[in-house]
Amino acid sequence: MILSVPLKFILPKFSKVIIWTNSIKNYHSQRIIMKKIFISFLFLIACVTGFAQKNDSVMIRKIVDEVMLNSKAYSNLRVLCKDIGHRLSGSENYLKAVTLSEKLLKEAGADTVYLQKCMVPHWERGKKESGEIILNKGKKVSMNLLALGNSEGTGAKGVQAKVIEVKSLDELPGLAAEIKGNIVFLNVKMNPLHINTFDAYSESARSRSRGPSLAAKYGAVGAMVRTLSANLNDVPNTGNTYFNDSFPKIPAVAISTNDAELLSQQLKKGNVASVKLTTHCKTFPDAVGYNVIGEIRGSEFPEEIVLVGGHLDSWDVGEGAHDDGAGVMQSIEVIRALKALDLKPKRTVRAVLFANEENGLRGAVEYLNQAKEDNNNH
Repeated sequence: MILSVPLKFILPKFSKVIIWTNSIKNYHSQRIIMKKIFISFLFLIACVTGFAQKNDSVMIRKIVDEVMLNSKAYSNLRVLCKDIGHRLSGSENYLKAVTLSEKLLKEAGADTVYLQKCMVPHWERGKKESGEIILNKGKKVSMNLLALGNSEGTGAKGVQAKVIEVKSLDELPGLAAEIKGNIVFLNVKMNPLHINTFDAYSESARSRSRGPSLAAKYGAVGAMVRTLSANLNDVPNTGNTYFNDSFPKIPAVAISTNDAELLSQQLKKGNVASVKLTTHCKTFPDAVGYNVIGEIRGSEFPEEIVLVGGHLDSWDVGEGAHDDGAGVMQSIEVIRALKALDLKPKRTVRAVLFANEENGLRGAVEYLNQAKEDNNNH
């Protein structure tokens, strides 16, 4: 049974597909994309077409057949990931992704396609980072690490200091005297008891988003964060960190879970003399970015908007296939399939490809501000 819902209470939002994969060639990944498209359409049918319930199953079948036979979401995703690649806000690649997605929305048949300008952060990683644990007898152990978005670079000489390990942010105030002039190691593990892994991710994410700033508050010269992963491996994950303007910005990195375990064990044994970090990050003045928007105008209630969307930007060390290229292409596919079937929704169906989710949310904020100013009814 399909139930309609009051659209005025639906706020514009977007989500990530939390499926970590190394390749978009994967058949399982393709099926996930199709499943998400179907879920989007089930929602749209409930809110948009207004058909009697007895006709719902027939219409759903038509949409399913159209997507299964003619969908371009997967091939478009490959173009986005392979021909453009990473697309961090402020980068040349992001502007290429804007041009591509604008073109795809027009080809999908959207009645209107337009760009919504917003200013976005422009942070660049620079040359590859490096880090090493220096043991008491002079032996050096290399670490796998990535600089966190929005963090400062160390400069060519790097930063070397003693390490202060904490297992939670709550420990920082009590260690203020020890932290000053040293590097804080935020060894916050993800809770393995959560059934939904993303609950554990969200719970531990404060160590990355807020930890370095709190360490800076107490005088740290650098911060290392245990990468947000439930598995033990050598692959660090980047992500954004936020600094309070009242305290200095410091170099901050994520280290792999295996290196976090090793460092913690050596610290317990008293074997660690210091850690050295070398990063080359730099923050530039804000750059111009865009939300990319395409819509089918409603036939009866055009002022009522049903929104589907994803974020167009991605981190600079990957292709952003599922975070959130898939969401972007699913949104475009909604427009394409409705047009291909010559369906005329009663309400306006709008696809929004948001700018700057990864390191600032500027696109979402700009969209919300404009929606309020225009008195939009989502």
